[in-house]
Amino acid sequence: MTEPTITPPLPPPLATLAQIRFVLVGTTHTGNLGAAARAMKTMGLTRLELANPRSPPDAQALALAAGADDLLQRAGVHASLAGALTGCRLVIGSSARLRSLPWPLLEPPAAARLLLAEAALGDVALVFGRESSGLANEELACCNSLVHIPTDPGFSSLNLAAAVQVLAYEVRRAWREGQGAVLVDGPREVATAEALDGFHTHLAQTLMEIGFATPDQSTRLLMRLRRLFNRARPDWVELNILRGILSAVQGRKRAGRTSAVPPGPTDETKMQSHV
Repeated sequence: MTEPTITPPLPPPLATLAQIRFVLVGTTHTGNLGAAARAMKTMGLTRLELANPRSPPDAQALALAAGADDLLQRAGVHASLAGALTGCRLVIGSSARLRSLPWPLLEPPAAARLLLAEAALGDVALVFGRESSGLANEELACCNSLVHIPTDPGFSSLNLAAAVQVLAYEVRRAWREGQGAVLVDGPREVATAEALDGFHTHLAQTLMEIGFATPDQSTRLLMRLRRLFNRARPDWVELNILRGILSAVQGRKRAGRTSAVPPGPTDETKMQSHV
């Protein structure tokens, strides 16, 4: 009598991996672009975005890509990090050091599971900073959470491509195991990175106008507020309410003002002018 064949569960669709962007910010050495592309492709990740690289991919980048040159050729090149994050519902930044201002911090396996869970609903991004200095504060402000690779404190320096490889592997492993995090409250249409950035600009402007903040002394305050709202991840309706409140405080709210809610208003969004 033959034993029954046990078929392991299939991993989530490949389309989920295609929704995950690896974003490299301010990369100095073009060889790291190629090595990072190679690290990604070995793990089935194909979406590479470059934010303000010192130089575009060149012959050295193609040589170190070792067959992953298609990722380099398709990579988007953006003048800023904000451009590389357009349309993303979740942004996780890779940080080699712990910051003086606490930020939601994830271990690599947890970050991978969260990326996969959110990627099933839309585009997400994993952001890597410069080889020498990592992500600047204003770039950290674009992130919902940070991920930190727990290296040996005595020698914690990781090459950019090595960091990409570690996190790409964690994403691949979580994908194969089907360990996407469970979204307890169900999927939400959270506001995108660029919508949140517009809100933070509006918030800063309003705080300056009412005298609560000053341009030269409120950098830390505004960063804390960014951390608060990035952690909350408001949806489109919530962001529309917040923008409406700011406009009312400014004394400029009026009927027909453009809102943060995308086209196709529901009954709930139609009520926002009365909130």
